[in-house]
Amino acid sequence: MTSDTGRADQPGAIWHPSPNFGPRRDGLTPSLIVLHYTAMDSAKAALDRLCDPAAEVSAHYLIGADGTLWQMVAEDSRAWHAGAGEWAGQDDINSRSIGIELDNRGTHPFSEPQTAALEALMRGIMQRRDIPPAGVIGHSCMAPGRKWDPGPRFDWDRLARQGLAAGLASAFPPQTVTSAHFREAAASAGFTAPADDLTLLAAVRLRFRPWARGPLSAEDFLPLHPLTR
Repeated sequence: MTSDTGRADQPGAIWHPSPNFGPRRDGLTPSLIVLHYTAMDSAKAALDRLCDPAAEVSAHYLIGADGTLWQMVAEDSRAWHAGAGEWAGQDDINSRSIGIELDNRGTHPFSEPQTAALEALMRGIMQRRDIPPAGVIGHSCMAPGRKWDPGPRFDWDRLARQGLAAGLASAFPPQTVTSAHFREAAASAGFTAPADDLTLLAAVRLRFRPWARGPLSAEDFLPLHPLTR
């Protein structure tokens, strides 16, 4: 199977079709953007894998460290990037999302050209698909414990300052701090994939407070407030 568009949805993207895609199921349309890192040695290696029929993986977009942007699957189609997981009580994230892979092993900062290209791409997608900032998540958000990308080196705050992702709230911490209350708050914010208490805490921190260490604290509740609203 090959893509039938023959062109990129995003201006400036290099059309490099992958055979690994299918129709979105049940008439679903994109309401999420899922961010990944490739965990490979180069963008070329990632591009080859994402377009290899034997690998059975793909994404809509890949951004190289130098800012080069490739599109492999049309936005209207279902790419195979998210796998098993859940967000806001909904599964089959592949049918509900657009997947963006970033050329990064997860062990070093994301480059300025790459981040600038990502921001331009996200603005286009969010406008075309009417996706709000709260609809931008990491792979780790919908698959806690199984996936860790885009990882602690990714600058979520930079996206939030531009309205491209949800950010930290200015709110008072709760008076009662328990795992049960935290699980309830996290679920209201979208973190509904099955996970034990420590894995859930790690997933929320990875998204909002990657510097945080130690047991659950009142500050861990703060980033969940803007999402629940």
